[in-house]
Amino acid sequence: MAKQPTPKVVTKKHLARLEKERIQQRYLLIGTAAVLVVVLLVVLYGWLDQSVLQKTRPVARVGNATISVRDFQTQVRYTRLQTINQLQTFMSDPMYLQFFSQYIQQMQAQLQNPTQMGQSVLDQMITDEIIRQEAAKMGITVTEEEVDRKIEEEFGFYENGTPTPTVTATPFSTSTLSPTQLALVPPTATPTITPEVTATPEGTAISTGTPEATTATPEASATPTSEATPTPAGTPTPDYTPTPTLTATPYTREGFQKRYEEVVKSFKDAINYSEADLRQLIRNQLLREKVKAAITKDMQPFEEQVWARHILVATEEEAKQVRARLEAGEDFAKLAAELSTDTSNKDIGGDLQWFGRDKMVEPFSNAAFSMQIGEISQPVQTTFGWHIIQVLGHENRPLTPEEFNAAKDTAFNKWIEEKKKELNVQTFDRWKDVLPTDPEVPPQLLQQTGG
Repeated sequence: MAKQPTPKVVTKKHLARLEKERIQQRYLLIGTAAVLVVVLLVVLYGWLDQSVLQKTRPVARVGNATISVRDFQTQVRYTRLQTINQLQTFMSDPMYLQFFSQYIQQMQAQLQNPTQMGQSVLDQMITDEIIRQEAAKMGITVTEEEVDRKIEEEFGFYENGTPTPTVTATPFSTSTLSPTQLALVPPTATPTITPEVTATPEGTAISTGTPEATTATPEASATPTSEATPTPAGTPTPDYTPTPTLTATPYTREGFQKRYEEVVKSFKDAINYSEADLRQLIRNQLLREKVKAAITKDMQPFEEQVWARHILVATEEEAKQVRARLEAGEDFAKLAAELSTDTSNKDIGGDLQWFGRDKMVEPFSNAAFSMQIGEISQPVQTTFGWHIIQVLGHENRPLTPEEFNAAKDTAFNKWIEEKKKELNVQTFDRWKDVLPTDPEVPPQLLQQTGG
């Protein structure tokens, strides 16, 4: 018969030790689980911060609205892709390389300097948000049908034919030279010129035309022909309304739709730029056009201009001497030819032709527009030197379509800057830390063009 094992005697002390060990194991398990949970939460938060939270943080605030990191990065990637595509087109064509080398270098600089491109994109996004908010106040909207039509136009698809604008300007007649102007600039001494306007870094327009050796009459001369009188109320306003001429569309709706889908897919594959992003881009463009039209609707294609001539010298003392000689009766044109350092017009009497306020640097414009016909200025200092100015005419003159559009742009941009102050626009430096550098730029596109 097998021997029965002796039962183990479990004492109270032994039970207490076992209970203590169980408690310690439980605490160890709880502690380990807690550490694992904390680690998991940290990892999860890091993922959420990178993937979700960071992308919702603002890079700018416009009124009560914000521009998120996600939207900012989306637009930067789109701009990079478009710049790369343009650069590829330009650098693949020898003609572009020859004639647009400076523009090519500007695009290369933008791609090599992400901060420059990022700032430009952020500024545009702030402007778009201002326009959206102000459009809502003005009751201006853009429909989905308008977005559809704009997209079709961008792809060159016109179901009912392609409109070809033709511009017809209403002739504008100026008065003949006044006796004062005839005394200042005799018509027989006035050369006929064809000016080419060169913009200086400060914005000064300088005539660089070559005078022809002909005797001009007041009617035939390019010399302006009016005294300081506004345009009469009955003067016809130039009409620049385009007249559409329809031609056949280059491809079918099916062809357009196929091409559109290919482009949308290429954006999606390259930079995750969706069709909704593309439509919003088009919507912003249309909204900008509508708001700009509303802001500039009362502008007329005329502006106050001054006809003036000047003598440019290096120092104030020289300018005072020039003025003293003019006051003593010496001929302005002869002194300009003798003393002026502005080689673009010294040989045509220092004649600057007609110009608006924005065409010259501010000190020069302020002086010229405050003077009467025939008046000779005190020395005026600009970044170019010291000027003695004589005003030959004041007139409301018609603008070319290009000049009128430029004037509208100036007025609209001024309105935008005013709205930025009203809406207390803020930008946050984090935009510099989240700048995307994709898509990558092919190295061959950054090679110097030699322009």
